[in-house]
Amino acid sequence: MANQAVGVIFSNIHDDNIPELSHHRTMASIPFGGRYRLIDFALSNMVNSGITTVGIVTKNNYQSLIDHIGSGKDWDLARKDGGIVLLPPYYDENEAPYTNRLEALKGITGFLNRRKEEYVVISDCDAIARVDIADVIHYHESKHSDFTMVYHEEKGEYHSSYFLTLDPDASGRVKGVKINPKLKKNEKFNLYINIMVFNREFLINIIQDAVTRGLSSFGRDILTKNLDTLKVYAYKFDGYFAGINSLEKYFQHSMELLEKDVRSELFGARDIYTKVRDSAPSKYTENAIVKNSLISDGCVIDGTVENCILFRGVNVGKGSVIKNSILMQDTVVGSDVQLDCVITDKNAVIRDRRHLAGCETLPYFIAKGKMI
Repeated sequence: MANQAVGVIFSNIHDDNIPELSHHRTMASIPFGGRYRLIDFALSNMVNSGITTVGIVTKNNYQSLIDHIGSGKDWDLARKDGGIVLLPPYYDENEAPYTNRLEALKGITGFLNRRKEEYVVISDCDAIARVDIADVIHYHESKHSDFTMVYHEEKGEYHSSYFLTLDPDASGRVKGVKINPKLKKNEKFNLYINIMVFNREFLINIIQDAVTRGLSSFGRDILTKNLDTLKVYAYKFDGYFAGINSLEKYFQHSMELLEKDVRSELFGARDIYTKVRDSAPSKYTENAIVKNSLISDGCVIDGTVENCILFRGVNVGKGSVIKNSILMQDTVVGSDVQLDCVITDKNAVIRDRRHLAGCETLPYFIAKGKMI
């Protein structure tokens, strides 16, 4: 069934939510969990459901994304027909980059017209979840839906520059949509997690109609104003979901990976694929003390690491104590350093005897390549 679907992934749509980590890269290529990038979850969900053609919509800062994706072989998408297709950021003959989702969709109508699949699965890169896309498509077919939106039941306040909540009836049909609603502290709501299934020809038609009418917002101009005429259904996802919409949320959900139940749900039954690197095993000296941490390949640890996530090639010097922190690839920590609630981007250097600390809601961030 899912082999009758083509995938589309937006790589830049939510860059503004986490500017600290998207300054040099797309949202899609933000590192996560020691060895992954955010796009790995959306890509793996599609591949695990039998989708063999995925278009990735780019806009800017996508060199690291291209380096990560390569030919697509690590996701079994290095194919003569289909596979990974990088879609450019232009939406008209003047080669002006798109400014919203509708313009981006307009720019890929040629790609969609050339495909023969019946369905289009659209996903962003701000969600960490293992979603069975084939099951979503089956639900979409059973409801004879025009398009189907995936949601997750949340509770409490939600802070993001743009988000949708859904109000489905007993049959699952969406009767109401709210954009950026004000939520009470313990209020339950159905958060749309930026995964959607369309009939391909229907999607092309609504894009063309939106262009001719000068519409600019999918949520405000198409979805909310046409719920009575369109058959829009909501699919409830009950598994683990993490929305990455700020540096605080990035830190919080990264730390959740230290919980066994979360790791089992995300990485258990179906693989999350990523770029394979051949690295030496990590080295632990006689001075090393490591507790409740995820340690990737190629690290050298000569100090204490507790409740941390270390990406590939991190070096922790003698006498250093690193707690509740995320150190990205090739970070170098000198001797007698103390870190607590710190996030370092790639290739950061922390010299000897530095003491740095943040907190769970405001982690101390060190930019890529910076020396302190």
